[in-house]
Amino acid sequence: MQKLFLTFFGVGLLKPAPGTWGSIAGAVIALPILFYIGDQTLFMASILLFLASIKIINDYESKTNEHDQSHIIIDEVAGVWLAMAISGASWTQIILSIAFFRLLDITKPSIIGRIDKNVKGGLGVMGDDMVAGLFAGLLSAISYKLITSF
Repeated sequence: MQKLFLTFFGVGLLKPAPGTWGSIAGAVIALPILFYIGDQTLFMASILLFLASIKIINDYESKTNEHDQSHIIIDEVAGVWLAMAISGASWTQIILSIAFFRLLDITKPSIIGRIDKNVKGGLGVMGDDMVAGLFAGLLSAISYKLITSF
């Protein structure tokens, strides 16, 4: 059951690039939440998913003796939800959120990389993606404002 949750119902088992598949699947699930319930609900859902996942990842890692396995993509789901909740609900903002999130999650600049390298367990797995989601949402919102202000 843990693996089913952590792989986001098996999406994390897709190859290549399970993180990208997880981000896309997460965005698809986020769309109806964002459009019909609102960005505040999606924001809270990302926080709840983040908090719930930490313990589940800790338990899973203690059983497998491996840290941040590639098939664990619940972190990408929570991160992309956060980015989309912060940025906004236009299609341009959604695409920018996903693109910036993947860029930051793959390259892991600055604090994102430090969290990835130095924070162990579930908090480390989830933390770098949540910070990437925060910055991706902000970059998306700023970019959208710049694009639409001309």
